[in-house]
Amino acid sequence: MDFLISSAMAQDAAADAPSLLGSLLPLILIVVIFWFLLIRPQMKRNKQHRELVAGIAVGDEVVTAGGMLGKVTGVGESFVTLQLADNVTIKLQKHSVAQVVPKGTFDSAN
Repeated sequence: MDFLISSAMAQDAAADAPSLLGSLLPLILIVVIFWFLLIRPQMKRNKQHRELVAGIAVGDEVVTAGGMLGKVTGVGESFVTLQLADNVTIKLQKHSVAQVVPKGTFDSAN
C-alpha cells in the first residue's frame, strides 16, 4: 500500500513542475521588448550620427554638442576646424558635432 501512495505522489509532483518553455517565456518576452523599445532605436540614432559625422564637409554650418554654432573651415580624419567668429577658430573632434544646420544660419546669428 505504501508503494501505491508514493507512486501517486511522485506522479503529482511531476505534473506540477512547470515546463522549461513556460519558465523561459517571460524572460524571452522581456528581452524582445527591450530590443524593440531601447536597443534598436539607440542603434538607429548611432548609425544616423555616424553618417552625419562622415558627411561633414568644408562650408557646412554645424552645432556642437556644447551648443556652439560655427562654420566648418577644415576637415581631418578625426577633427574638424570651426570658425566661430571673425579670427576665432577652434579644433574639435568630429563626434562632438551634434547637427548640421541649414546654410545661412551662421551668418544670421552673427
